Formats: sequence, C-alpha cells, structure tokens
Amino acid sequence: MPVTGAPARPGPQVLVLTHGKLGPPGLLGEWLGDRRFQVTVVQADAAARVPDPARFAFVASLGASYSPRDAGKPCVARELKLLETCLQRDVPVLGLCFGGQALATVLGGAVRRLEKPERGWHRIDTDAPGLVGEGPWLQWHYDAFTLPSGAEELARSAACPQAFTSGRNLGTQFHPEATAAIAGEWARQDPHHAGDPAQAVTALEEGRRRHGAQAREAARRLFDGFWQRCGGPLMPPETIRRRSRLPGQPGPGTGG
Repeated sequence: MPVTGAPARPGPQVLVLTHGKLGPPGLLGEWLGDRRFQVTVVQADAAARVPDPARFAFVASLGASYSPRDAGKPCVARELKLLETCLQRDVPVLGLCFGGQALATVLGGAVRRLEKPERGWHRIDTDAPGLVGEGPWLQWHYDAFTLPSGAEELARSAACPQAFTSGRNLGTQFHPEATAAIAGEWARQDPHHAGDPAQAVTALEEGRRRHGAQAREAARRLFDGFWQRCGGPLMPPETIRRRSRLPGQPGPGTGG
C-alpha cells in the first residue's frame, strides 16, 4: 500500500505549444495539473528552439491568430515540420483549433477560409458523444480544416468538420481548452471582429453561466479519452490534485 502523505510519482512529460499571449493552456492546463503530468509550455512563435518531441508522451498544439495557410511565416513552417516529426516518431498530437488545422495539414488535409466565421458558444453534431460531446463548445475561428484521407470524422457543424482522429492523434476545430475569460480577450483584441466587442464579451459570459460547468467536464472527458487513446493510464480519483494550474493561466472562477 502507498504510504500516506508520500509524494506522488511524477507523471509523463507533455509538450504544450502556445502561440502569442492570448492562447494559454486554460482547461487543458488545469487537467494536466490534476493528472500530474510534467508539462513544458513553449510559445512556439517566439521560441528560438522547441524541444525534441521524442521526449514527450504527447504534444498539444493550441490556437493561434494565424493559419497553417500562412506557410510563409517561419513559425508556421517550423510548427508544421515539428508535427511531421511527431507523426514520423509516433508521438501523439492533440491539435486544438489552429493545432487541429495544422495536424490536418501534415496528415494531407487542407485549410480553407470560411464564408462565415464561428465565434462564441456553438453546439456540434457528434458521432462519438463519449469522447466529443455536442457542447456547446467555445469557438473563435475564420478558417477550417478539411478531413485528411484515412482520418475518422467524429463531429461536425454546418460550417465544417469539428473533430477527427487519425491513429492516436486527435484534432478539434473548437476550443475545449478555452474559458469565457480567454475567449473574451479574443473578442476584445480581434481586428477582424466587426461587431461590438463588449456585446461579444457579454454573450460569452452569459454562455458561461449556462454552460461553463458542463463545458469544463466535457473538456476533461475529451482529454481523458485522448490520453487513453495514447495508451496512458488514468490516475485514481483520490490521487488527483484539484484546481492545479500552469503559471499564467486563469484561476478557478475566472471563466468557462
């Protein structure tokens, strides 16, 4: 039996790629802390070097203000190359929004501009409700991925595919990691948003009151399901730390 009060053995190492200062790990960071992963967070568009992905149990790529279509940007080209290396070395990738688009791209899919962006809280149609719930999920994107050949589409909206798997890799178009507080900063600082940012923030907060607790639990199920697809064991509930978070991410009660 484990000794009461003995320190928990550190968990697997995970690499989280952020982009800019408006895309913190959010609920993903909360989940990683609760599950006792050893987390390395790298702002991929500012880092001189990114660690070798072979060191990690999986790599998570989060949202960005730019698109994989911007392959002329050195940071985009570097990240696409990094994700290619992950696939070559069988390091699972969790791609969220931009990360999902980038994962789809390196798997042979494409990224297209939407006629109408998806912003705010949206429900989706799902074929795998135990892994990808119908939401509502937070969304804030102008581009969308096409399904790579051989990938399994898990969910969709009227606008585009919303989630897919390919081997042990999982990509989403929505933001399971986001909170209303995080999305509120997107609304305030989005140069392409023609509406009133204050109204958008109010709508996000109203959605948080109705859907926030459910969205947090749905995100945790998705992350748990992805980790199980990676072959990783889940910790017994009594050993999980609650309300752990990575430096710089919103604390409990601040959003989604």
